[in-house]
Amino acid sequence: MSVQPQVSFAGPHASPIGAERIRLLEAVGREGSISGAARSVGVTYKAAWDAIDAMNNLFGRPLVEAQAGGKRGGGTALTPDGVRLVATFHRLQSEMVRAFQVLEPELNGTGLSAASLMWGFFMRTSARNALRGTVTAITDGAVNAEVTLAVSDQTSIVAIITRDSVRDLGLFPGRAATALIKAPFVILAPADEAKRTSMRNRVEGVVSRREDGAVNSEITLDIGGGKTLTAIITLRSADDIGLKPGHPACALIDASHIILAVD
Repeated sequence: MSVQPQVSFAGPHASPIGAERIRLLEAVGREGSISGAARSVGVTYKAAWDAIDAMNNLFGRPLVEAQAGGKRGGGTALTPDGVRLVATFHRLQSEMVRAFQVLEPELNGTGLSAASLMWGFFMRTSARNALRGTVTAITDGAVNAEVTLAVSDQTSIVAIITRDSVRDLGLFPGRAATALIKAPFVILAPADEAKRTSMRNRVEGVVSRREDGAVNSEITLDIGGGKTLTAIITLRSADDIGLKPGHPACALIDASHIILAVD
């Protein structure tokens, strides 16, 4: 038996908004057009527009808007209200999961376990770096997609993930996401010597902390905006580079080594 929380918005004389229509909004934000969104979620163009009209009527304000120009000659994007609606929907789902956990003692003897049913939300990660940000761009490829995540006003990180992952995560410009990066995947170099590199991500910062072990050294960079980035390198490398608190340094990260997660 499988139990999952279901969230929907409803109002008098209006069709409820559930997960399927939220996926349509996510597809609009991702694809940049109503026709592309309709194909992505497997509905007709008319059905997509009917659903969007119903959502606009329920909330009394537009959730999508036409955009002029651009490489495709214009398209459609989510309005700020549309982005907030998607975020609120997922937040409510998360809160329902929390409620399941609180009520779990009462499920004893029923064969159900809220914690095991909702393991995805409560999972822990071994990644040393978890940088929260906002998706600013998605560039499609034949198999993979390049996703740009702004983690602060000064810093953006690019991740390469499969197109299927983009759809499964519901990613689109304006959607909040978290970049997970294991510390050994972060390469450090002196700031003035990392100008030219094939690494997609080049993040400058200032060493805020250094903790040495017998073999390795854990280096934490302050990358601005209240964010830090931690790398684990050999003790000898840390000494050779001259990494000390207060010294500038540059973090190099392969885009394929970044994992994206959403709430």
